[in-house]
Amino acid sequence: MTDETGNLVLEYMRRFSTQLSEFDKKLDRFTDDLHDLKVRMTNVEEGLAGVNRRLDRIETRLDRVERRLELVDMH
Repeated sequence: MTDETGNLVLEYMRRFSTQLSEFDKKLDRFTDDLHDLKVRMTNVEEGLAGVNRRLDRIETRLDRVERRLELVDMH
């Protein structure tokens, strides 16, 4: 009976070890995916900042054109 119990415990430990290894692999993939998302999000934020800078410059230039053409009140 002791041998059977020992084998049963050993079998459960093997299964647990296998499941833990699979979980570990999935967690590694999840961590890699999260890192990739952070990198992509940073790139999106930098791109958006660039677009905002361009819009600001366009707005400044448009204001200047409107003033030169006297399309706006100078109050």
